Amino acid sequence: MDEARKDEGLQALGAETTYRTDYAPEVLETFLNKHPDNDYWVQFNCPEFTSLCPITGQPDFAEIRISYIPGERMVESKSLKLYLFSFRNHGDFHEDCVNIIMKDLIRLMQPKYIEVTGYFTPRGGISIYPYANFGRTGTKYEELAKHRLMNHSIEK
Repeated sequence: MDEARKDEGLQALGAETTYRTDYAPEVLETFLNKHPDNDYWVQFNCPEFTSLCPITGQPDFAEIRISYIPGERMVESKSLKLYLFSFRNHGDFHEDCVNIIMKDLIRLMQPKYIEVTGYFTPRGGISIYPYANFGRTGTKYEELAKHRLMNHSIEK
């Protein structure tokens, strides 16, 4: 086993991939941020996100973009991929998926700041682009969250 993987307790990285088809936040893993005193952005783009409409059961397709300023811990990318894949048979509205993803990542790693956007493809002739963000309470990141939300323009 790779030493870094062993030291961090990571299970998914370097292991045989098992894809869950049910919502599975427990697959998410973190590792220590080597630069917790620095403010810097990390962005993930998942252009092949799928979930199900909770009413019709029809598939919904989206690009999910996650941007965050890490605190002490960071999300491990393979576990994030497996987590996002677990929405495949999960029935929730677009807005719910984006908020669930953000809240799960907040619980997991306590970032300084995070935002999640879903660029859902049109169904019935209309696209939906939900956006959610969070900044650590009582910090400059809380102010950043307010500013970015109030001045947010979603463009694909």
